[in-house]
Formats: sequence, C-alpha cells, structure tokens
Amino acid sequence: MLSEERLRELMFPYSKVRDVQDKLILDVEDALNKKNHLVLHAPTGLGKTVSTLAPAIAFAKKKNLTIFFLTSRHTQHKIAIETIQEIKKEHSPELVATNIIGKRWLCLFPGIEGLSSHDFNEFCKVMKEDGKCEYYENVKAKTGKLKPKAQKLLEELKNISPITPQRLVELCHNDSFCPYEMSCALASVSNVIITDYYYLFNPNVMNSFFARTGKKLEECIIIVDEAHNLPQRIRELGSVKLSNLTLKRAVKEAKKLGYSDRIESIVRIQDAILHFSKSLRNEEENLVRKDDFKKKVGTEDEYDEIVSDFEFIGDEIREKQKKSYVGSIARFLDSWQGPDTGFARIISLKETTMEPIIELSYRCLDPSILTKETIDESYCTMMMSGTLLPTEMYKDLLGFPKNTLCLKYKNPFPEKNRLSLIVPKTTTKYTQRNDKQFETIAHYCHEIVEAINANTLIFFPSYFILDKVFGFFREKSKRKLFKESQLLIKEEKHELLEKFKEAKKQGGVLFAAISANFAEGIDLPGDLLKGVIIVGLPLQKPDLETKELIQYYQDKFEQGWDYGYIYPAFNKTLQSAGRCIRSETDRGVIVFLDERYAWPAYRKYFPEDYSVEICVDFKGAIKDFFS
Repeated sequence: MLSEERLRELMFPYSKVRDVQDKLILDVEDALNKKNHLVLHAPTGLGKTVSTLAPAIAFAKKKNLTIFFLTSRHTQHKIAIETIQEIKKEHSPELVATNIIGKRWLCLFPGIEGLSSHDFNEFCKVMKEDGKCEYYENVKAKTGKLKPKAQKLLEELKNISPITPQRLVELCHNDSFCPYEMSCALASVSNVIITDYYYLFNPNVMNSFFARTGKKLEECIIIVDEAHNLPQRIRELGSVKLSNLTLKRAVKEAKKLGYSDRIESIVRIQDAILHFSKSLRNEEENLVRKDDFKKKVGTEDEYDEIVSDFEFIGDEIREKQKKSYVGSIARFLDSWQGPDTGFARIISLKETTMEPIIELSYRCLDPSILTKETIDESYCTMMMSGTLLPTEMYKDLLGFPKNTLCLKYKNPFPEKNRLSLIVPKTTTKYTQRNDKQFETIAHYCHEIVEAINANTLIFFPSYFILDKVFGFFREKSKRKLFKESQLLIKEEKHELLEKFKEAKKQGGVLFAAISANFAEGIDLPGDLLKGVIIVGLPLQKPDLETKELIQYYQDKFEQGWDYGYIYPAFNKTLQSAGRCIRSETDRGVIVFLDERYAWPAYRKYFPEDYSVEICVDFKGAIKDFFS
C-alpha cells in the first residue's frame, strides 16, 4: 500500500487506496516518467478516473503540460469534474480546469436545435465572419482579445472551475456571452481540459481548438475514458454519405433560393447514383469505384468546379436558413476523393412505404487513419476502460506504436458476489428469428426474472427483437415493465430510470438495447438491480461494410474475424453485463441467454478471469445464490 506521504506527492485526494488501485497509480506514474503510451483494461471498481488523473496532474504541473481527459458521455464528464474538484480542494487550489462539450450544445443562438454538427459549424463560421453573432461579438474585440467584461468573467471561472456546461451557460447567458468562446478562453489557461473524443481525434476540430487556446499536442497528456467506444466513434467520424433524398431536397433548395442554374449539376449527381443502384433490390448493396462515380458526375475539372461552387453556395444559404443541402453535397463530393485504403465505397437501396432510399457512402474502416498521428505526437496517451480486451487489439486498431504498454488489472470485487450463467435454450441467430423463437425467449426471460424476484435489466441486440419479445413477455408477467425506445431524449431516459428504481420492492423489469441508453454510464447499486439478462449475441449485421471490415483487418493484422466481428460483439455484451455489479457490496445474477455462448468457438472469447458456467437448472442455481 502507498503511504500517506506518497499519496500526497501523487496528488491523490483520498487517505486510502483500494486493492489493485495502488498498482494502477504507480503504473501511470511510471509510464509518464518514461514517456510510454498505455492501453489499460481496468474493471469497474478500481477508480480509474482518480487513479489516472491524480498522478497525471502531479506530473503535468512539474513539466508544465496540459491534460486532456476525453470521454464520450456527459455522465463521465461529471465524474471527472468531481474528481478534479477533490484534487483541487486537497492539494492544489490554483488548479484550473475546463469542461467543454460540443459547440452546438453550448450555443445560445435561437433556432439551431435541429442542425447537424456539420451544418451548425458551417453556420457558426459564417455568422462570426460576417459579424452577425452578438454572443461572439460581446466576448471578442476586433484584435481577438477578450473584452474587459468577458475578462472579468474569465477570472471568476478560473476560481470556480471545473463547473458543468449547464452552469457555464447560465453565467454566460446573463451578459449574452458565447459560452464556447468563454470555454476556449478558460481552456487556454487550464491545467486540465475535459471534453469529447472529437476535440483531439478530428483533425479540423483539433487544429481550430489548439489555434484558439495556444495548446501544443506534444505538450499534452491524453487520457481516453471508456476507450472501447473510440474505434467505432472514429470510424463514424471518418465516414460520409449522400442519399437521393438529400439530392431531392437540394434541388428544392436551389429553386427556392435562386440557384436554379446549379440544378443541372445536382441532377447529374442524382443520375450517377441511380446508375449504380439500378441492379439493386431491397436491402442489397454493391461496391462502387471512386473514379467510376466521378466520371459519371463529370470530367476532373467539372467535378472540382462543382465542389468549389457548392461549398460557396452552401455558405450563402446558411446565412439565410442555417442549413444547406447543397453544402452537404459539397462535403460528400470532397470527401469522396479521399484514399481507397482503409475505406469502403458502398451503394445501397432500401424500399420504404414512400419511396426507395438510395445511399452512396464512403465508410471509414480504419480508425488509426485519424488517431495514429494524435497518439504519436502527444506527450503520452492512455486508453482505459473496464472492457478493453484484448488490449493488443485496441493497440492495433488505434495505431499505437509497438512499445506501448498493454496492462490488465484483476476485478476488485469478490467473485462470490456474482453468479454468471449461460442458459443455452434459445438463440437470436438471424436464420432462426421467428415468432416462435421470440415467444420462447420471452418464456425463459420470464422464468429467470421470477427466480431473481428483484429489479432486472434485459438487454437485446436490436430494438426489433426487443419489441417482439416484449409483446410475448407482457402476456406472461404481472410485474412492472419498462421499455426503452429508440427515440428517448435525455430527460425521458432519466425519468424511465427513476421509475425503474422505484419498482425495486416489487421487482421491475427494464427492457433495453445493447450499446444504447442503459448499457453504460448508469449505476444501480444495491437493491436497485439484482439481475441482468443478455438476450442473444450482438454480432454486427453481416452486411457489405462488415465483410469489408473483416477482410481489411485480415489483410492488415491477420485477425479479421476476431477484430472485425467477434470481439466487438463480446465487448458490447460484457459492457451491458457490467451494469449488475458496481461496488464491492453488490450481489447479482448475470444470464447469457443464447446457445452460442456455450459453443466452444464462442465461449473462448470470455475473458480468462470471467467465471461463467453453462446451466440448465438456472432456477435452482439462482435460488441457491440468493439464499
């Protein structure tokens, strides 16, 4: 165990450390001293946030470095804020920290709620350049420096930091200040910056942010929380798509706003997409070559001229109505000219009740295309999660150098507190999905819930299967039932969770989707949750993108099936299962309800230290566990 003196030296804000936590803290300190990158699998309960932030802050203050704490969920932002507040109170009152969320969510400008991130950023840029945003004008002088009143607010923010984005918006609203600009001003003098992945892994966002704040990547320690999400998030960031619906709306937009002479170019793009989709039936896809599409649009010079022309028109349109479909076309056409390696170009068709949706997409397969340079240039990058196995896979996928340290820590919670069972009675295998199978799944879910006889969370691989099983389950069960929907907003999610908590005496049942609202970022300790059922194995739909991904990872790592298909599904499963045990005193049952979990070819993907048994008499096993 670390002594109190050593803990003070490492700026740890508490008097004691947990088992294994001391090793994590010392490993982080050692990596910083040696300037090594880290990939950390650290299960729930180790205190990952404080164990990385405390030694990193102590080190950064000595070396005059900035720490970026990156996470994808606002709940994780809150944990980081609370941790830094404790460190500041105990060790460093002068510590300054900023919490920044996406610019769109901080904006006070009316009518921007429905804009996509790209449309908002383009609209924001135009409004600032034209001097039409009062919130920006109130903060910045023509020289680029803060105006006196804004400087006064900055001094107040330094003292009370870190604060939530909601509190920042409140403080800025009083004087009609732009919250994002005030965040950037605070970031420029901050020791720690809490923000989203995109701020360091989207080159355009990073370059703009660093220019504003005066930060240098080589002087930054990067800590990525919940890093199991990063590969997929980065792949989404690097992908673009264009549909026949967007093109149709662009034609209407051009007519309405006086750009009728550009409609011919839009129609040419429409014709190109129709050409590549003419052999497709419903739900079918094909690969498209880069040059084949470009030639259908026009010559090399014509293509470049359309991109340039549509970018200019898009900016003009956004001044009038914030959003531009013509501008979206320009973005797609420009991105389409990118490299072939690490990407897939796919045309797809889907029939709907209204009209077919034809979509041409340029999909990123390799997240390291965007992450490698940031990792290489940073002082030190640490990736951490409770489901970051195998660590070597994430090291490969994200482009870490060969000498990166991949570390795994054991689960700190008593194994006897968790009963993990495989019940091989059903399957969600695509070829066996039918009403009879869904009714059987509902039957076993009902039997398991009755055996647990307390609050239970049931996770499904898709909303389609969730809805099907829910219908059959509802006929059998007299318990209080709660169902997640795909369109839940933040407030509705919170309300649903609170009602589920209130049902603990009778034992409620919450139906949710894997990788959605309730699979991570929530804590239901003690009697609030006693059981989790994972229905099915959430394998990616075997579409063309998945096949291309598997082939790409096979060519690059000789691990196509594992990296592109199996491990991502198991990590989603384990992330959802992890909702059950959140502290050393929690006790609960986790059931994997699908015959494939019992197959040797799949069972081997459970972590080595994950104790799970195949069980037919699950009711008896659950009864014995709780008694």
